[in-house]
Order: sequence, then C-alpha cells, then structure tokens
Amino acid sequence: MTIDTPSANAEAFALRLAAMRPRLHRYCARMTGSVIDGEDVVQDAMIKALEAFSRASEIANVEAWAFRIAHNCALDLLRQRTRQQAWITEEAVEEMADPSVDTEHRLAAAASLKTFMQLPPAQRGCVILMDVLGYSLQEIGDVLDASTASVKANLHRGRAQLRELADDDAPPPARPLSELERRQLTGYVDRFNARDFDALRAMLAEDVRLDLVGRTQDKGKSVVGNYYSRYEGHFDWRMAPGQVEGRPAVLVYDLAGELAYFILLDWSAERLSVIRDFRYARYVVEGAAIKVDG
Repeated sequence: MTIDTPSANAEAFALRLAAMRPRLHRYCARMTGSVIDGEDVVQDAMIKALEAFSRASEIANVEAWAFRIAHNCALDLLRQRTRQQAWITEEAVEEMADPSVDTEHRLAAAASLKTFMQLPPAQRGCVILMDVLGYSLQEIGDVLDASTASVKANLHRGRAQLRELADDDAPPPARPLSELERRQLTGYVDRFNARDFDALRAMLAEDVRLDLVGRTQDKGKSVVGNYYSRYEGHFDWRMAPGQVEGRPAVLVYDLAGELAYFILLDWSAERLSVIRDFRYARYVVEGAAIKVDG
C-alpha cells in the first residue's frame, strides 16, 4: 500500500499504526527479550513513525516502513544495553535455508523471549519475521534492508541455533519479593478487590504518573485519581499479586478466571509514584514470564 502523505489523513495513518501495534509488539518483545521493554520500543517507534510521516513525501509500503522503524528502535535499546551489560556485544548488534514450514514455525512460537535473545540480532529478526509473523523473504528484506541471500543465510543459521537451544529453554526461577514489595503490592491489590478506591487515591504521590498504555498519559494526584473511576464502573476484573519478568505486578483476571493483563507499580517513600496499566494493550501478556505470588 502506498500512502501519498501530502494528501493523506494523519489521523487515518495513526489508526493504521495502532492496528499494527500487537504485531509490532510481538516482534519487539522477541528482539529485546522482554514484553515490557518491547512495549517501550513500540511506543518509541510509533512516535518516530508519526513524526516521520509528517515529513515524508511518499511511503511505498507502510507496514515494512513501520517495522523497519521498530527494528531500528530495538537495536538502539540493545546498543544501550551493550554499554551497561557484558552479555551482548556491540559486534553482535551490528551483525546483520530456504523457508521451512510447520516445524520451524512451531519451534519459534514455543521459544521463550530469553531464548530468542541468544540469537544475534540479524538472525533473531529474520526468524521472528518469518516464523512468528509469517513474512516472506522479500518482505523481510524490505524491513531489514537486506538482500534475499542475506535473509536466507540469517534465517538458516538462526533456525539451526534455535533448534539447539530448544531443549534448554526452562525459564529461570523468579526471585522472591522483598517484604516491603510484598506488603505494598498486597495492600494495593486487597484495596482494589475491596473496591476501596478512596484508599487507593490516598496512596498516590503528589507527582504520580499514569501510563494507560496505548491510550493516554497523565501526571499529578488530582488528575490520576480519576483513573480509578474507570474501574469503579466495571466489574469484569479480579486482581492478584504476582511478578512479570521479575518485577512486582498486579495481575488482572477476567470473569472466566483467565489472566487478561497486568499493572506495574513504582513506589517512592511509601507513596505510589508510577502506574503503568496494560488494560488496553493486552497483547503484552503473550510470552511474558509471569509468576503468581503465593
């Protein structure tokens, strides 16, 4: 699909990007090894895509263009990690078989996010795009700005390494929550389940920040306090304490008892400083390392 940006509607373009968000997240979560970091990358990529859209004269393939931006944002995050951690090298970040069928697809779908992280980024991107998202060799080349021969080579090597890693894909045990983390999280969940929203509002710091992922961001106790009104009018949830990727998290279950999404909380001096609610980004649960507390 070609979009002639001077005459195209920016709002329609934003809606198209929003519709792609779950697929972008599936890619970014596997590139970064984290559903949380993956969503950060998606948000960054969408901001950059909207900014670039206003300056571009024509976009020949919107989906490939958006995925290329997301891919580059993921590499930026990996480079940032390179400066902080020794387990991935800058060389690996810079490295950029013919397609098989169901066996490879099932293997990629079953692999954990941490297993994907053991592949070099170029191999990782090719395997994810073909075996998880179903892109063709040509489409992968468009996203990664690579030749078909390069895509084939990276796909072959990545699949071979993924097969070797498949037998050793057990997730590491989650660390136990500290007594303070457990107390804060349990207290918040208990008040939520009791629908004591005034008590929850009293927990907020004056400069508390809310990220209702995919919808809106707010700041300040008086404004963020209105966030709980969204839950006051609904009865389709039950909260439980737990962990997501080792971080304390509120796990939110639907009426059928299925995990629907999660909420991350940050505290400062016994007051809630950050709320990150994934109610409108439920795709983030896919592939997440989740532990129910207790």
